[in-house]
Amino acid sequence: MKKTVIKPAPKKSTNALTPQSNLVYQGLETEMGGVEIYTTALTCVQNEDLREEWEEYLEQTQRHVEVMRELCTKLGLDPERDTPGRQVVRHIGKALVSAMQMAKGAGDPAAAEIVAGECITLAETKDHLNWSLIEKLSKAGSGKDKKALDEAQEEVEDEEDEHLYHSAGWTRELWMQALGLPAQLPPPEEVEKVQSMEEAAQVQKKSVTKRGM
Repeated sequence: MKKTVIKPAPKKSTNALTPQSNLVYQGLETEMGGVEIYTTALTCVQNEDLREEWEEYLEQTQRHVEVMRELCTKLGLDPERDTPGRQVVRHIGKALVSAMQMAKGAGDPAAAEIVAGECITLAETKDHLNWSLIEKLSKAGSGKDKKALDEAQEEVEDEEDEHLYHSAGWTRELWMQALGLPAQLPPPEEVEKVQSMEEAAQVQKKSVTKRGM
């Protein structure tokens, strides 16, 4: 009679990609792509106030790349490891860069500036989501991992809020200007130093009332 050979269960790889590590890797790739996106956007910008803003955001994003690399190391992750999630984020980032280059090549500087604003807003929406999730992960964590997440999130969060809400405001007002409608440049989000969705909604409501629209 043939004996049944029971094979041992395969060992789980210690290098397996968890949802948590996937988020951190995507966060790193988003910041890296952000550097390229801001660099390209600055070749499209026309408004000098906006140029100054994006130059500041580029410097901050370069620092955010360092923060994410440091976070990877503290969490025991290899910042050079490529992952499917990183590849998707990279693909989207390059598509946004390509869109800005296409708009710039069309020969309408004002339209290219708007496209750059839209691309930054799209990129910063993903970036803001990453950091919101990192904050939630930090609150649910413990030990040295929690400390590492806390330190990264506390350094970056306020800047990311500003990047998203101010860029969205700039893009809206540039569109308003192009459409021949009353525009406020710099946008109310910039003037009021908005740093949350609630503040952005309040400022926009006041702006609509002021313009009578």
